[in-house]
Amino acid sequence: MTMTATDAQILKAQADSLFTRKRLMSFGLPVLVLVYLTYIFFSFDIAGLAQRIKMDNARTLVADSYSYKTHVTRDNRTGDVGVAIEGERNGTYEAGTSPAWVSLGEETVIDLDDGHVVTFGADNFVSYEIPGYGLVTAQPSRSAGVQATFPEGELPEWINASKNRVAITTEAGRLSVTRNRTEVFRYFMGWELFFFTLDSPYHGLGFGEVMARALGGEASDVWMDFWTNKMWRHGDVAWALFETILMAFLGTMGAAIVALPLAFMAAKNFSPFVILRQVTRRFFDFFRGVDALIWTIVLARAFGPGPLTGALAILITDTGSFGKMFSEALENVDEKQIEGIQSTGAKPVQRHRFGVIPQVTPVLLSQILYYLESNTRSATIIGAITGGGIGLMLTQAMITQKDWEEVAYYIVLIVLMVMAMDWFSGWLRRKLIAGDESGR
Repeated sequence: MTMTATDAQILKAQADSLFTRKRLMSFGLPVLVLVYLTYIFFSFDIAGLAQRIKMDNARTLVADSYSYKTHVTRDNRTGDVGVAIEGERNGTYEAGTSPAWVSLGEETVIDLDDGHVVTFGADNFVSYEIPGYGLVTAQPSRSAGVQATFPEGELPEWINASKNRVAITTEAGRLSVTRNRTEVFRYFMGWELFFFTLDSPYHGLGFGEVMARALGGEASDVWMDFWTNKMWRHGDVAWALFETILMAFLGTMGAAIVALPLAFMAAKNFSPFVILRQVTRRFFDFFRGVDALIWTIVLARAFGPGPLTGALAILITDTGSFGKMFSEALENVDEKQIEGIQSTGAKPVQRHRFGVIPQVTPVLLSQILYYLESNTRSATIIGAITGGGIGLMLTQAMITQKDWEEVAYYIVLIVLMVMAMDWFSGWLRRKLIAGDESGR
């Protein structure tokens, strides 16, 4: 068949149109992305955000996550001096006792190391000898505020002074003086009192000494002192982790149990009624269309706070997700296997049990185990709203903004919990689906 000149022109025009569209996509799409990113840059004020970043606060936050501070505090109204780790009542030294770098007496001398020395003198007088800068003194009073003297020259950035407050922050520590209180902070590496508090007979002992006493018949006492630690609350933390996993487990498994029979109603090859299928699918869309956090807030108003509310929120959301996935899996089953079961005279329930369920079980189990792992993370956030689980403890620790090492502790436990659930779900998936006996 001979191609005419007109046909050639038509093909050439079609080819030119195709290449034009491809060129537009190749060059136009990157231009649209660039325009969008430019809009985002100015709309969200990225440049202003970079200027508002406070790196000093960031460094302090990071340092607080792996260190602790000891407070030496004088009540300027009574003259009483106390020493407490993180300023907490459960970490307070007994009256008349202090760490080696604090000398109590008529004058309290606080050696912050490297030549930094703070002295609490008589009549609320306080002085701070700063190497390379000089001596700073302050005299707080109820009537005149805080009268401070500094070496000559402009005040450095690490000194903040006003009529009623003086704050000095150096690498050695921090001094804060107000009308009613004078306080010194000193930072140390580690998580102090993580194992035993100051009132425990095992505080200050080395690992070998503690093990020797445990093997000598005090194992239960050692364990109880650790488990009931009033500062780190290991027992409460373990229960909170259990509540978080329980919320995820109950919500996920409950959703799977509810969604499976509903999925048969939404699958077109098992439900001949169009209206029933559409209504069921719209229910699935509604349940999964509303995020679990929204369901958490709604259910918390209805049922009150608690882990059960969080589990119900996960159940409702996952019912929609599971229903959609299960119904799609049912629509893709092999009809020949069902026909084979039917040829034996099996009833509809038996056909579903032996012809359908074995086909969709690997897909269902895989999705359920994946959602169980994912919901373990979600339960942390949900617990912060419903008042249960490790999420609540994490939120409380962050709100106080003083014990960031506890925040780091909870985050580490959350990460370990998620890693453990990831390993467990993978192992269980291999056992139930692949039949891998090695567990690798």
